[in-house]
Amino acid sequence: MHQRCFPVHDFIAAIIAKREKCYLYLYLRHMTNTESAFPHAPMLAGLAPVVAPGIRILVLGSFPGNASLAARQYYAHSRNQFWGLLSSVLSEDLTAISYELRLRRLLAHCIGLWDAIDACERRGSLDSSIRNARPNDFSFLRQNCPLLKRVCFNGKASGRFAQRFADAGYETLVLPSSSPAHARLSFDQKLAAWRKIIC
Repeated sequence: MHQRCFPVHDFIAAIIAKREKCYLYLYLRHMTNTESAFPHAPMLAGLAPVVAPGIRILVLGSFPGNASLAARQYYAHSRNQFWGLLSSVLSEDLTAISYELRLRRLLAHCIGLWDAIDACERRGSLDSSIRNARPNDFSFLRQNCPLLKRVCFNGKASGRFAQRFADAGYETLVLPSSSPAHARLSFDQKLAAWRKIIC
């Protein structure tokens, strides 16, 4: 059965009564605050999903940083550890090949990429600066990725959507963020968690 895609404000209303989802409610309410702290922030559009009918795992970020938006590439910031982490997880050096080949290799491993947010207003690249966010239509996954079993969230911001996916029957895994802003954990500590992607 396909999930109906609710507009953001309808989605908030639908989950407010569910206590276990209060953190997602507060997060979306914060991001959709019409009295934005950045009245002149630009409306930004995210990246298209990198998926195929055969993917079994999806890595879901929050929203691309400025470097990724400029390059129109996922995790383009030179200090973002995403490609290094997946290189170690897959025992394949993705950092040494072109972006197009990286995507092909991920799909060959049945791994897809996408973000939780389709469009938003934001100054800078921090998730905390996101306003007026519009979530992606996740029903797209049911329609186009019938073998998808596990959704892995790159950081706590996208991880706030984990319960929504769990309720839809997917396995979920919230990972430490690969962002350079998340420096509390070392690369090796992050890698220990990221290896669970393919367990």
